[in-house]
Amino acid sequence: MTERQARAGHGGPPYGLLRHGLRAGAVDWLLARVPTPRRNPFALGYLAVVGATTTFAGLADPDLVLRLQEASSSDGHNLLQHPLRALLLSGFWVAGPDWVPYLWAFALTVAPLERRVGPARAAVVFAAGHIGATLLSQGVVIVGVESGRLEPAAMDYLDIGVSYGVLASLGALAGLLRPGGRVVALGLAAALIGGQIAEDRDLVTGVGHPAALLAGVVLWRWLRRRDGRRSCPTRLGASVARPRSASAPASAPRRAAVLDRL
Repeated sequence: MTERQARAGHGGPPYGLLRHGLRAGAVDWLLARVPTPRRNPFALGYLAVVGATTTFAGLADPDLVLRLQEASSSDGHNLLQHPLRALLLSGFWVAGPDWVPYLWAFALTVAPLERRVGPARAAVVFAAGHIGATLLSQGVVIVGVESGRLEPAAMDYLDIGVSYGVLASLGALAGLLRPGGRVVALGLAAALIGGQIAEDRDLVTGVGHPAALLAGVVLWRWLRRRDGRRSCPTRLGASVARPRSASAPASAPRRAAVLDRL
């Protein structure tokens, strides 16, 4: 290799090492975010359950599926008669025959949240969004029926799905991002919710989806405190264990830390 090629950045130190370091950092950043059973037991376990119910719904007798979904629905009548069953089982079905969109939804919201705060707290956020938004939206329906503003049949409309938990996870995850990423995440969530409300014009959707997102936002302070406790020991341990003289290896953790905050 000639001196001119080296100056042009076609290889050799420091250009080749720099390009190699950037490629390695990007690959490590991507691999660290691929959901695995060890990193994302809650997200992958929940997806497995939802995938099983979706497969069953596509293969089983339609009348049987409808009866099971009606028994699991968190509509007004079921909430008044069987609240625990309705709140629990309604989150194990998806609204529609395809669960692939929910696969991406979990990968972009529930899984990264779980990596930051752990499976237990990710489950709390998901449950808070699902339960809180369900109770609020169906409470509005019950009040509307009792006041005569809605027809009694509204108490029996099928209400199943995981969208409340996903939106709560997105709202909670936004609080752990940098200010720029937080604005982008909340803006995309608001645009998605606004589009769904304008398209469906459904009372339950119009109340439940914003409430679920707000449930995740309300948990910001709690999650930030927990996230700080998880991240600080790791960073302190890495800085103490690594000697000052090893300057080249010490640059890799700093690069990974920067990438991890994106």
